[in-house]
Amino acid sequence: MTELVLYSGVGCHLCTEAEAVLRPLVDARQWTLRTIDINSDPTLRTLYGVKIPVVVLPNGVEKAWPFTRAQIDRLLPRSATL
Repeated sequence: MTELVLYSGVGCHLCTEAEAVLRPLVDARQWTLRTIDINSDPTLRTLYGVKIPVVVLPNGVEKAWPFTRAQIDRLLPRSATL
C-alpha cells in the first residue's frame, strides 16, 4: 500500500493541522498516512526539529509546512490525483 509519511511531534498544533490537510488525500486514494514522532529518535529530532510538520511523498520528496491540500495533490503522481 502506498503511504505518505508525516514527521511530527507531540503537542505540535501545526502537525495536527497538517494531518487534517493530508487525511482527505490519503483516504481518497486508500493510502496510509504514517505519522512519525521525531522525539522518538535523536537523528530525526536533529533533522526535523525546527521544520515539523514535514510530509514525505512516495517518491521521497519532502515538503515542510506550510502546505495546502492542493500543493500536495500537485506533487503526487498524476494517476493518483483526485
